[in-house]
Amino acid sequence: MRYFSDSGGGATAPVIDPGVWTAILTWLGEAGVNLLTIAGIIVGAFIVSWVLRLVIRRIVNRIVSGAKSKANVDDTQALERSPLAAMRLVQRTRTLGSILQNIVNVAIVTIAILLTFNVLAPSALGSFALLSAAIGAGLGFGAQNIVKDVLNGIFIVAEDQVGIGDVVDLGLATGIVEYVSVRITHVRDVNGTLWYVRNGEITRIGNMSQGWSRVIIDLALPVDVEIDQVEKTMLATAKNLAKDPKWRTRVIEQPEVWGLESITGDALVIRLVMKTRANAKDDVARELRMRLKRAMDEMGVTLPSMNTVMLAGLEGAQRVRGANPPRTRPTPVATADGKGIWKPKRGGKAAPAPTASGGADAATSPDGSTTTPKKTDEESS
Repeated sequence: MRYFSDSGGGATAPVIDPGVWTAILTWLGEAGVNLLTIAGIIVGAFIVSWVLRLVIRRIVNRIVSGAKSKANVDDTQALERSPLAAMRLVQRTRTLGSILQNIVNVAIVTIAILLTFNVLAPSALGSFALLSAAIGAGLGFGAQNIVKDVLNGIFIVAEDQVGIGDVVDLGLATGIVEYVSVRITHVRDVNGTLWYVRNGEITRIGNMSQGWSRVIIDLALPVDVEIDQVEKTMLATAKNLAKDPKWRTRVIEQPEVWGLESITGDALVIRLVMKTRANAKDDVARELRMRLKRAMDEMGVTLPSMNTVMLAGLEGAQRVRGANPPRTRPTPVATADGKGIWKPKRGGKAAPAPTASGGADAATSPDGSTTTPKKTDEESS
């Protein structure tokens, strides 16, 4: 700032240096450019996110619509009654679409934040990168289980290993899958307990709802039954079930009798198998058992009792006759120098030292009387 005086010698008036105005205008211009750049980054992030999410939704909706049109249904829930695998395709597509949308959102937000830091403080971006690397390394050790859960969940969904409504055995829990996410799978067991299983803890999956299932009936029969006649009756009963209009849509192949499965002294076990749809195994098995029971009753065959008592462990073994060790006589107490040993009674006092009147072989009993030990068999002889 400079000071100027008039020619008449009056007071001087402050005059602002033009360089200050130039600096202020330069700073305002740079700040405006930075603000416009940040605004452009934010708007661009929103636009890119909206476009990518729109593309993902379009793809998902097209796949879902194609599955519905092939199954000739209008509602997604109706696909559950369709014999096609369209329902699984819809579930998998929607889950993957949700995962892709989340990944897109996280990636765009991260890139927008980095670009904003680069605009505001270009020199601090290197320090921020080092700090973020250190934080990432710390989180990597602490959040490695979360990363493992997410990666495993993505592969489970992408490979269609598990779907909503499937009956699965995850090792940790067995039941019906109610929800599948990238980190946790919800399984409800037969007792109604809802299990939250982390995808990273799943090492094996047994899916009983994919493809087909096999009903296996082991029928125990008396040992004097006519095997050929019983097998024909069992096969005819199963074929009648497969031809029934109510059940024929659930049976894939004709039933088979695999023959005599085992022979015991109490019963003969004949195995009958039937290939069914995966979600109809239990219903078909119950109906087949009921029809087999009626067929055996019509033949006059009485099914034997297969209830046996299994004794296990030491407690069970001791209840079996002959399992306990034989009783033996107590081991005789050895004598010292061929002389008897006095044993005190229970609850009695210890024997005092022998007195001189009784000699070396005399001892005093607890009541005060002097007794002499009996001779052993060797001394008597």
